[in-house]
Amino acid sequence: MSARLLLGGTRSGCGKTSFTCALLRAWGQAGVRLASCKSGPDYIDPLFHRSVLGTKSCNLDLFFTNSDTTRGLLRQHSAGCDLTVLEGAMGYYDGIALSSEASAWDLARVTETPAVLVVDARGAAASLCAEVEGFVRHRPDSGLRGVLLNRVSPMLYPRLRALIRERCAVEVFGFLPPLPQCAFESRHLGLMTPAELTGLNEKLDVLAENARKYVDLDALLALARTAPPLEGPALSLPEPVPGRPVVAVARDRAFCFHYEENFALLEALGAEIRTFSPLNGEGLPPCDALWLGGGYPEVHAAALSENRSLWAQIRAAVADGLPTVAECGGFLCLQSALETEEGVRWPMAGVFPGVGRPVGKLRRFGYVTLTAQGDSLLLRAGETIPAHEFHYWDVDDPGADFSAQKPQSDRGWRCVHAEPGLYAGFPHLYLYSNPTLARRLLLAALRHREERR
Repeated sequence: MSARLLLGGTRSGCGKTSFTCALLRAWGQAGVRLASCKSGPDYIDPLFHRSVLGTKSCNLDLFFTNSDTTRGLLRQHSAGCDLTVLEGAMGYYDGIALSSEASAWDLARVTETPAVLVVDARGAAASLCAEVEGFVRHRPDSGLRGVLLNRVSPMLYPRLRALIRERCAVEVFGFLPPLPQCAFESRHLGLMTPAELTGLNEKLDVLAENARKYVDLDALLALARTAPPLEGPALSLPEPVPGRPVVAVARDRAFCFHYEENFALLEALGAEIRTFSPLNGEGLPPCDALWLGGGYPEVHAAALSENRSLWAQIRAAVADGLPTVAECGGFLCLQSALETEEGVRWPMAGVFPGVGRPVGKLRRFGYVTLTAQGDSLLLRAGETIPAHEFHYWDVDDPGADFSAQKPQSDRGWRCVHAEPGLYAGFPHLYLYSNPTLARRLLLAALRHREERR
């Protein structure tokens, strides 16, 4: 079992991603075998970890999976690695609604992972002690074993470190100075993806160089090695399906928001994953099921619209009953068109007659529990599954075959088009929440194959 460490933050924007990237790059360059995880439903940070830093990366989300499954996923993901770094989301104690459920703190607690708090120290001095002590003492089981300071001058750091160690009785493992040249650009759904950023490797090398210079990497690694072995039952999976059904997965800069564990689970149950790029003009490969995930199709609407043959193929395949999962951005592409802010309409698949358009703000966002109103591809009537929505675009008809209920709230809505061969809607699914859904998709794929012979 590898050593493990969680980096939490005081809030969003405090420097968690910068520190995570800096440490992973520095340790990777030193030959440490690494894995990484992201707390919560974020897609982009794991994409950074995988495509740029070269680490295995996954999502761990206690809203999606119970404690045993979460620990099992972490144990499985960390196998064969020396060190696993978990990156928190938002503030350390920020979880569902205004609670700490499913927060970074909750993940550290459930996985017994020592945690280090990232604090943005810009514009503060003695006040940092109040902030650090507040986080450490907020809960008796805070799990916080140290601090990393962001945006601190090398001249000021020794005095701040001594002050925090004296008044808060917590270790300070180092700092990063202000590095404006290493900032990661963002857009409406979060950080821009690695494929869209220029000079990214140079930025990461600068971060790593500063981590080696100003962070006690050996002490952090020693702390990570204090994590106890992850005990618990092995992951329980349904029986694999025969026949190796092929699931075609759209994957490129327009379709890059995926929970990779979904595809790993499908493969574990006997599927072959076959990727294709709508953005690069590729057609639908021979397949028994289709997965159109999220991403930024609205950013690439003009180029995607040019691939008319693909959208005609998809329209015909869905009409013919090809088992299809279309989440968020993939659901947008099943509309008749995507309309830009300037009012230009780019024709898309036309599975649904409506139009996808920007609404200028988040719509129906956050964690939800979906309840099926009838039998369909993935769920049977009355069954539930946790899901997540996050989108600034909407469609004329978001569907009404599922009810969505926000946790710890009386707010809910209807959503999703669900048919015997279709799941199409804005909510993203995490199949380890209920692996039976993955098996149902593959069984439907096999039936579709047999019916077409």
